[in-house]
Amino acid sequence: MGYNLSKLRVLIVDDSKNMRMLVKTILNALGVQTVREATDGQTALQELRGGPIDVVIVDWVMEPMDGLEFVRQVRTAEDSPNTFLPIIMMTGHTERNRIFKARDSGVTEFLAKPITAKTLLLRLTNIIENPRPFVRAKDYFGPDRRRRSEDYSGPERRGTNRAEGAATKDPKPVQA
Repeated sequence: MGYNLSKLRVLIVDDSKNMRMLVKTILNALGVQTVREATDGQTALQELRGGPIDVVIVDWVMEPMDGLEFVRQVRTAEDSPNTFLPIIMMTGHTERNRIFKARDSGVTEFLAKPITAKTLLLRLTNIIENPRPFVRAKDYFGPDRRRRSEDYSGPERRGTNRAEGAATKDPKPVQA
């Protein structure tokens, strides 16, 4: 896990100057040398067009464009500079439904505030060591939301009943 992060280019998106400073200080301590900042989602989109970024760390609650809308724009806008960009959502709101909303918007990792160097490094390491394939579905584009890679063949796999005694007619394929 001893990665050299000196070449990593990170964009921090947060409306709090103190939080941006904290995250930047942690990143610098981890060896990251190139850190750019933005105060909201709209400004962050402009920053992305200003040069390559390897990872974005974005706060959820911002005005006028919040973190969720920023993620949606990065993932689905026709003029997005990089739809496959790893995005870490950072927030103090860690209720289960919020984590699902963040996941369903296309975030790569979720980071609960208050953050520490250890938790931030764990998220960065997970992006490096466990890249997930991207999935395009009717209402979603982003990293595969399934984290476990188990080969499940039991009943109700992806909505089709494959249990013994199920109808022998071939089920219609279900899109992800």
